[in-house]
Amino acid sequence: MSSLAKELVESGIHFGQRRSNWNPRMAPYIHSTRNQVHVIDVRETIKGLLLAKRFIQKLISEGKDVCFVGTKRQARGAIEARCAEVGMPYVTERWLGGTLTNFRTIRERLRRLEELESLQQSGEIRNYSKKMESQLTREQKKIFRNLNGIRGMTKLPGALVAVDVGREVNALNEAKNLGIPTICLIDTDGNPELADIPIPGNDDSMRAIDIVIRELCAAVSEGKAQRSEAAATSGDRDSDGMVGDAASETAPQARRRSSRSQFRARGRADEADAGTPGRTETAPVENA
Repeated sequence: MSSLAKELVESGIHFGQRRSNWNPRMAPYIHSTRNQVHVIDVRETIKGLLLAKRFIQKLISEGKDVCFVGTKRQARGAIEARCAEVGMPYVTERWLGGTLTNFRTIRERLRRLEELESLQQSGEIRNYSKKMESQLTREQKKIFRNLNGIRGMTKLPGALVAVDVGREVNALNEAKNLGIPTICLIDTDGNPELADIPIPGNDDSMRAIDIVIRELCAAVSEGKAQRSEAAATSGDRDSDGMVGDAASETAPQARRRSSRSQFRARGRADEADAGTPGRTETAPVENA
């Protein structure tokens, strides 16, 4: 057994929900039933995880970002820590309706957060009354709590990673409306049709969630490395092109001749080869 498969099994990612609380659409990902509890096929989990890693790596190398969503208590710590390391946007508090479909309004709220923070840092907030200062402080904390994770998301993400499709159905519906691919960790009570790349597994185990997020963030790091290599290669090509252009500019250029002068030169050469003068003198003709 590989190290990744061993880690997943030890984390309990193969433990699903009770048989009475399952979604029939998850039947292809269920291995068996023990003590009225479904057991998830770990091979399907690894298959979905590897497929998601390849997709994320390719997406990040193309210059796009991935947004991680996990508002349940078991997923908050892992998402905040792992996404902060790789610099990806995340949502661990309540998903605000319109975060994707009304992205312009979300950006306006983030600008409001920057204004409030500048008031706090400069000390200008003390010029207001105590009541107004308390209101502004509460507003800042609320915006910071809900939107701090997506502060660096200046454009719509290239993909959405969600933990527990039943809890993050609003985020998945918004991504679907905008055509954004979704990657989801789905338990046996979830609907795999909400995910473009399903990763069947226990979405209540903190350790299992941490392993999945860790592997996906590792793919993000690999994609960023490929992006940096591609940028460096293109930079070298641009510098070589500039050197070649400079050399061509400094090199002496042959004197260009007009098409009319070239035609005259060819005509004189043909006349010389034929033994006839290039120009004949004619006697003036007197008027009758």
